[in-house]
Amino acid sequence: MNPFSVLPAIVLTVAFTAPCHAAEVGVREINVAAPERGQDLAVTVWYPAEAGGEPVLVGDNQVFKGALASMNAPLFKGRFPLVVMSHGSGGRIQGMSWLATELAKAGFVVAGPNHPGTTSGNSTPADTPKLWERTQDLSSVIDAMTTDPLWLDITDPHKIGVVGFSLGGSAAMEIAGARANLDAYARYCDTYGKWDCAWYAGGKAYINDEAVEVDKVDLRKIDRARFEQSNVDRRIKSAVLVDPGLAQAYEEQSLKEIAIPMSFINLGSIGMIPEAVIADQLAASTPQGTYVTVADAVHLSFLPECKDGAAELLKSLGEVDPVCEDGISRSRADIHSELVSLISGALQRTLKDRF
Repeated sequence: MNPFSVLPAIVLTVAFTAPCHAAEVGVREINVAAPERGQDLAVTVWYPAEAGGEPVLVGDNQVFKGALASMNAPLFKGRFPLVVMSHGSGGRIQGMSWLATELAKAGFVVAGPNHPGTTSGNSTPADTPKLWERTQDLSSVIDAMTTDPLWLDITDPHKIGVVGFSLGGSAAMEIAGARANLDAYARYCDTYGKWDCAWYAGGKAYINDEAVEVDKVDLRKIDRARFEQSNVDRRIKSAVLVDPGLAQAYEEQSLKEIAIPMSFINLGSIGMIPEAVIADQLAASTPQGTYVTVADAVHLSFLPECKDGAAELLKSLGEVDPVCEDGISRSRADIHSELVSLISGALQRTLKDRF
């Protein structure tokens, strides 16, 4: 199983469909300026809403079930903590809607970009290790959400957290203050050869929703200064990290210097969690780190619930990863319920209750 694999773009292109019942939270699609990218970011925002707007299922497509929200609903009056989210490589932020809607119900404003170069239909091995681009994306989202009068009225600029999954977990690590070591990461891939390291071996990638052939990425030729730079954004006050990538590459001293709560979650039981994302030692190295595991889950359990027939559809499209398979004894809905409780609880303790 490769956390940096890319699902066929055809099954991930539909972001919204209209259901037949009312929504409980609001959702809006906005563009955020990202000067470093040379293009705007497509950002989805979920928020506590008043009645109104158009009911939609965010993230609904041929494979995955969407989550109910109300498009362009009026904003609920109040001041809420802001949570920025970072999706996994080859995914889309709309695929985190199952979590974002529940966080909005719990009283958070949630905003996340689709990261150019590592989003479904636009994802290459060469762009994957450029975490400085992902952290810039997240900082640009924070800039927008804390200066735009519309969002400034309901977000608390002093209570900002980040949630990241897989490669998004790597971005969350770095925006919280972790720094990666290029030599350590390259040595890890020299011997591991699976998961993210297999992705760097080259072969298929996606550009403009088209499959293309790409060469192997030589990690030692990555821009070392940028790979190892600090990408910390001091506005972040709490981080939740689910199966964070680059787990073997972070500088120990940088972890010891992180001054905010770091809530680590691994999908699976101890002894079954891949080396690529094992986070127990990361939690032990951070002064305010906590660590929990979600039993009978796998890495891809973080993806949305699959529709009936989705596994067969993916197989027919050439997908080799078990996208719709979880543990033996638990449904994905049950796993998601536990994850919502863990993530919402961590943000409640470290943002709402802490300040």
